[in-house]
Amino acid sequence: MSTNSFNPTRRQLLQGTAALAAAGLAGLRPGFAAGVDWKRFAGTTLDVNLVKSPRSDTILKNLAEFEELTGIKVNAEATPEQQQRQKTVIELSSGKPSFDVVHLSYHVQKRQFEKGGWLADISGYLADPALTDPGLVESDFAEAGMQFAKDGQGVLRSLPFSVDYWILYWNKELFDAKGLKYPETFEQLVTAAEALTDPSSNTFGFVARGLKNANTPVWTSLMLGYDMTPLGSDGKLRTTSPEAVEAASLYQRLMTKAAPPGVTGFNWAEAQSAFLQGKIGMWFDGVGFAPPMENPEKSRVVGKVGYGVVPKGPKAHAAGTFGDGIGVTSASTKKEAAYLFCQWAVSPAMGARLLQAGAGVPFRKSVLEDPKVRE
Repeated sequence: MSTNSFNPTRRQLLQGTAALAAAGLAGLRPGFAAGVDWKRFAGTTLDVNLVKSPRSDTILKNLAEFEELTGIKVNAEATPEQQQRQKTVIELSSGKPSFDVVHLSYHVQKRQFEKGGWLADISGYLADPALTDPGLVESDFAEAGMQFAKDGQGVLRSLPFSVDYWILYWNKELFDAKGLKYPETFEQLVTAAEALTDPSSNTFGFVARGLKNANTPVWTSLMLGYDMTPLGSDGKLRTTSPEAVEAASLYQRLMTKAAPPGVTGFNWAEAQSAFLQGKIGMWFDGVGFAPPMENPEKSRVVGKVGYGVVPKGPKAHAAGTFGDGIGVTSASTKKEAAYLFCQWAVSPAMGARLLQAGAGVPFRKSVLEDPKVRE
């Protein structure tokens, strides 16, 4: 999805996310509507399946808040995404999954989950004042979030959790050492990446996902710069258009001329680890992977990282936009309690924490427009 029209807001978000990640600000004081009977399912135990990421880290860090609010006990498991995707398919296909709540990546799992009928219809819960905070309404979510969360028939199957704009993380120290400026175009991106690359000192100008399937969003995000949407009218990936071929050639050049050895086996976690070592000039990925950058226990680039808007392509200035959501499984016997968990996960307080940790951008407008959050 192109984000051409979002550039001013995205710039503010990127700057704010970086500053908040560095400052380590505390979350807003949580407020939960009195009209909702949060204790209605006290004594219930929920099992929650999460994708291991800064987003799930934010949920796990604050889990005690939900348990205290509701009296519900939560057993939450966060698994690396490749394993999580395999686990969810196997268990949901069986009709007897071990979890009531599931964290899903819309761009990878939405259609698969729809086809399997694995997510419960939560439309009725959203409309129930005894179950839902009055501030939680469809109009508070960005339009893209609702498109992600609803199935082909317009039925709400999950709540949008975090939108992931793709950006360029860049090592300002390495750039300064070479007298380079942040690239404003794809052409400048390639020039900078190759100028920063020096295998003799184990320094490389660029890193991104190279692992099969995980590499698709890298290629398709570059494709947007050629003013080409990745999917055709038939719903299939455009692989043979001149723009798709040019984007693939650009991706290939960056990954063969300016990336570290073994990059074809990298997912986001490996690319992030490489960038944290201080020997990579630029990392192309989602905005929600910032937390470790400013953590001195994990990073050698604390205070040296820039968070940049994607450079302009030959025909368009755009960034890939991805998202994840959180839903209730159709097979759960505790759907209403599970819905309360999903509602808490996308609450204003949790959205503020996502931003403040540099772990993602909430879909909810009320969070992004809140003066306290922006402050």
